[in-house]
Amino acid sequence: MLRILAHLGTALQDALTFWLPLACAGCGAPDVGVCDGCHDALAADPHRGRTATGASVISALEFSGARARVIRALKEEGRTSLARAVAPALAAVLVEAVTPGAVVTTVPSSRAAYRRRGYRPVDLLVRRSGWRPVPMLRLARTPHDQRGLGRAARRVNVGGAFVSRPAIGCTVVVVDDVVTTGATLDEAVRALRAAGAHEVIAVTAAHTPRRSIPTGGAWPIRT
Repeated sequence: MLRILAHLGTALQDALTFWLPLACAGCGAPDVGVCDGCHDALAADPHRGRTATGASVISALEFSGARARVIRALKEEGRTSLARAVAPALAAVLVEAVTPGAVVTTVPSSRAAYRRRGYRPVDLLVRRSGWRPVPMLRLARTPHDQRGLGRAARRVNVGGAFVSRPAIGCTVVVVDDVVTTGATLDEAVRALRAAGAHEVIAVTAAHTPRRSIPTGGAWPIRT
């Protein structure tokens, strides 16, 4: 029943987005969901990094400017149609990350977040990107909202939050929307490895930028 209601909720939100007056989610231009300029800004710009535990992370976009505003509108304003604008960048990264036989899964959201939104933004993005996510992870406990927490507090907050279905010998690609400190992805990777995954690759739609890039190329994900 919850799944049916979620599908109905997403369909209704898409219908309202279509019929009601719109402004570009990226810049506010009238009468369009995403204007041409902001759509161009959503082109894939892959970034590679690693979390504190050494997990590889590939992100499709930098979470800044118009890109950040579009993703926030998708996540927090019910504008599910924006997934179609963001999905091509994520798809370009997933094509590279998903090897034959790999399992694609997502970082789960809390029940409260699901009830509030009526949909799971990460799952929606993965489906719009051409993959059907397998529900490998579930919440063993509900962590607090990560916003406003420092790096150490984020790690403590999500520690032990996830458990995984058996993944013995599997290569798993775990997808989240935005990586900031990497704490949530580290916990997801830990749970999948504990369940027997042979290899875990993390992919995100976006990454928060650092203020500077160290000499030698791409920087690691902040921890």
